[in-house]
Amino acid sequence: MKLRSLFAAALTAFAVTTASAAAPAPGASDSTKVDALWPAESTQVFKLNIKQILSSDIVKKYALNQIKQAMEGKDAQEMMKTLGLDPLKDIDTLSGGLWGEDQNDMHGLIILRGKFDPTKIFEAVDKAIQKDGDKVSIVKEGDTKLVKIVAEKIPEPLYATMADDKTILLATDKKIVMAGVKAADSKSKATIKPELAELVNAMDEKASLFFCGMAGKVGDIPPNPVFDDVEKLKKQLENMVSSSMTLRVTGDISMEMALNMKNTDSADDFGATVKETLDKARVFLPIIGMQAPQAKSIIADLQKMSSKVDGKAIKMNIKITGDAIGKAVGAEE
Repeated sequence: MKLRSLFAAALTAFAVTTASAAAPAPGASDSTKVDALWPAESTQVFKLNIKQILSSDIVKKYALNQIKQAMEGKDAQEMMKTLGLDPLKDIDTLSGGLWGEDQNDMHGLIILRGKFDPTKIFEAVDKAIQKDGDKVSIVKEGDTKLVKIVAEKIPEPLYATMADDKTILLATDKKIVMAGVKAADSKSKATIKPELAELVNAMDEKASLFFCGMAGKVGDIPPNPVFDDVEKLKKQLENMVSSSMTLRVTGDISMEMALNMKNTDSADDFGATVKETLDKARVFLPIIGMQAPQAKSIIADLQKMSSKVDGKAIKMNIKITGDAIGKAVGAEE
């Protein structure tokens, strides 16, 4: 099942040149960092702290007014009234557990947490069915109502429901949704694999976004201008054990990435490829700046991105300062 359009925001951050891995840290699988609703099959998990991002200094300074203005529009106001939802106040986090052979065959459960009105949401679904009955419908599993969604470019339907008034679930299969409902009802402990739980326990759960996952099968890599030897790259990726990424949105925007390899030799080998790739990026970034002069301040920060080999891990860091973003949006000289 192709879910690239659904999970793009999460998956694009994990491309080869920006994928990351953190060395596992001890921790029990029922840690509060590990979501009990993440499916046991998960090999990758993520958590997006929406409320924290909206309350960050940089968003309040450069984006919050524009967001509020957009929400004052007639359509946005009607939508919020219909759903009984204020996105700026009522949505807390978006997280998920994903797995599959590759990005073209992904499955998973997406979890939206906040404060919701089940009655209004299902009334909104009923209106959507009246308008687009071929795309939206209600199916039942026991006493649970599931919203069946047929989306363009996704060959199979998606299923959504509310586990409670604080949790909305969306999955690639109704069995996955029902397992999430059962886990929420029983308040069961986390069931993800211990090695994945260890990665999660090493993450900063207060970060704006974190991702971590076990390395999967490496498919064919098409020829591209970034990597001169794709066969060498493929062999290097086959030595990757796990990956992680942490994004922090505060007064600045920073991203920490790492790749955890099988041994120090493979880390040194792939670390050289990563460094070479970043060096190439530094050469091409100014060219982009010539085409988009308003982005020069951000490009200058991106040119400072760094990588290093630390034991079995390859670590990368990128930071874009609030000043650079202010200049890019024309808020500062």
